[in-house]
Amino acid sequence: MRRLLLLGLAMICLPLTHLLAQEQKKEPPKIPDSVEVVRDVEFGTGGGRPLKLHILRPKASPKEAMPVIVWIHGGGWQKGDRDSGIPRLASYAAEGYFCASVEYRLSKEAIFPAQIEDCKCAIRFLRSKAKEYNLDPERIGVWGSSAGGHLVALLGTSADVKELEGSGGSPRFSSKVRAVCDFCGPTDLIAIVGKSSGAEGPVGKLLGGAPAEKKSLATLASPITHITKDAAAFLIVHGDMDKTVPLSQSELLETALKKAGVPVTLYVAEGRGHGISGADVDKKVREFFDKQLGK
Repeated sequence: MRRLLLLGLAMICLPLTHLLAQEQKKEPPKIPDSVEVVRDVEFGTGGGRPLKLHILRPKASPKEAMPVIVWIHGGGWQKGDRDSGIPRLASYAAEGYFCASVEYRLSKEAIFPAQIEDCKCAIRFLRSKAKEYNLDPERIGVWGSSAGGHLVALLGTSADVKELEGSGGSPRFSSKVRAVCDFCGPTDLIAIVGKSSGAEGPVGKLLGGAPAEKKSLATLASPITHITKDAAAFLIVHGDMDKTVPLSQSELLETALKKAGVPVTLYVAEGRGHGISGADVDKKVREFFDKQLGK
């Protein structure tokens, strides 16, 4: 009787387990037929290992050099990968943009400035390949969310800052970008409070210690530290219900950019938290890149 009962329970649980497995499967991103995806292109080295990016571009390359959008993933500098950029970038590649989604060393592998060094290396690599890839080295935009938002903001404010360049490759080329789309990225690591500010929080792991104990490194890692009038144009998007990175972090960046005379728009997504989405946001991002990159 007991065996029959166990068998019955197993038969009930099996469909539920199968259903959960099906729900957990990620549907592969739909790529327009007009878009070519080139995976795992080596763009440099970090910590002695190869660094790679994915390329998305029109199969029929336009006659004119293409503007560029680079995606940098989030994940608290602790997780995430370049695959996340493919669904974000596919529609832009279909419209004539040259797109790339890059990896960088995570905080469990190396502390700051490894992450920004790798991102800058990717920008230098793409600029070095301008003729081969038919891209415009003067029209490079970057886009990232959360930790990726922090890194793109740093790209936009710290062009050619030697302490952040690293030695991963393509040293003769600039890491400067023209446009930054920052989704809810931390901007002043000293001002962050709460769990993130402890040694075991994401910022602490990025810096190798609590910001209060690593003030010099936290200052170097903060995008607001490096702002000048030559910074890239910014679109900052932040949810007013964000419990992970406070809206005040984006407000600080907006204020500092305006003070320096840099073009900046802060779009507050009402009723949304840390995972920002919506047709209104999509429209803002597309309009921003089309305007700033001359599409």
